[in-house]
Amino acid sequence: MSFATALREGLMRRRRQLALVAVTILLHLVVFDWFGGQLGQRRGEALPQAEAPMTARLIASASPSPDPAAAPAAPIVLGPPAPPPPLPQIVPDPVPADEGAPAQTDAAAGAVAGGAQDAGAAAGTPVPPGAVPPPDAAPASPAPAAAHENPVAAAATATPPAQDAAPAPTSAPGAPPDLLPNPRRYKVDLPPSADITLDVARTDADGRRWNGEALLSWRVAPSSYRVRVEAGIRVVFARVNLLELTSEGTVGEQGFVPTLTTEKRRGRSLTATHFNRKDGTLTFSASQAKYALSGGAQDKASLPLQLAAIARGDPKQLSGTIDVLVGEDRDASVFTFTVAGQEEIATRMGRIATWHLVRPPKPGSYHSRLELWLAPGYGWYPVQIRNTEANGAVTTQTVSNIAMKEAGSE
Repeated sequence: MSFATALREGLMRRRRQLALVAVTILLHLVVFDWFGGQLGQRRGEALPQAEAPMTARLIASASPSPDPAAAPAAPIVLGPPAPPPPLPQIVPDPVPADEGAPAQTDAAAGAVAGGAQDAGAAAGTPVPPGAVPPPDAAPASPAPAAAHENPVAAAATATPPAQDAAPAPTSAPGAPPDLLPNPRRYKVDLPPSADITLDVARTDADGRRWNGEALLSWRVAPSSYRVRVEAGIRVVFARVNLLELTSEGTVGEQGFVPTLTTEKRRGRSLTATHFNRKDGTLTFSASQAKYALSGGAQDKASLPLQLAAIARGDPKQLSGTIDVLVGEDRDASVFTFTVAGQEEIATRMGRIATWHLVRPPKPGSYHSRLELWLAPGYGWYPVQIRNTEANGAVTTQTVSNIAMKEAGSE
């Protein structure tokens, strides 16, 4: 066989191989196309048309019949409603719990301390979100006619429910907000120096019970005063101190006039609240908050004694509401008290006739209920104090002994 013949046969063999490969590929494409038609949409068939959007046209009810000459109104495409505004999240301040003792309780803050700490933050007990009263929603108002003409625009521009917000400043621009711009002035008579010992009974939200003891001690001099508060619980045979409060300042026509308050809780650092009389501000070592200092402002330690001074000045002043600006460890708010009635309570000193004052929860400020019982027969001293937290925990402090003291004694 010549070289030319061998070359020609080789070329023909290569062509046959290429033709075989091409046929194989073509057969594969045909098979894939057939399977695609069986499993999916066959080629050549018309694709289903997308459904036309639903349209709506408003026809004024006042017109007896539509005007045939009027141009048709543009269709309005109804879109999905706007999502509701997110609810505010409440994150409690974590507090390290000590073995053998409950978390910081309002037995510590209680109302000897003015019950000023809100539930969860003061007690150190987390408040379930479901237990916190929601903010008051603003009443719905009729939407303008233009909003009904475009449902999408109406949903986008709808006013969300009103949320509790910090009070707007009522003073000049740049000045700290004034929470109580027009405080009521009271005639006061300061209660003489004394030590009041109180039995503490606390029931946690889960039903667990604790018992302890609290001390409210104050000394009043001609131009100054000092208050000391201690509160703790009994664990087996030991007493665990949970809170130490001090308040000091001057005295005058407005009663107790605090200048400095310190607070030390078990497991926390010492905090201070400053009543700056020179520049008229209320500031805190634990936060950057700053408020205008209203007349009659108190701290958690002096508050029960200031209420006693108002009652001693003239019991008729307890009518209506009693508003007091109270500086706490990191913030301030206005406490509003009303007289719930006159009651007789049982104590270790016997049954005592009292006037019952109540500060209900105030959305946006505090969620606990604070109650005080003032005893006219004992110089209007606070003889029972109760704090009911938003999660259901209750701390009650009831007098067990009253010891009168001299102003200079310790």
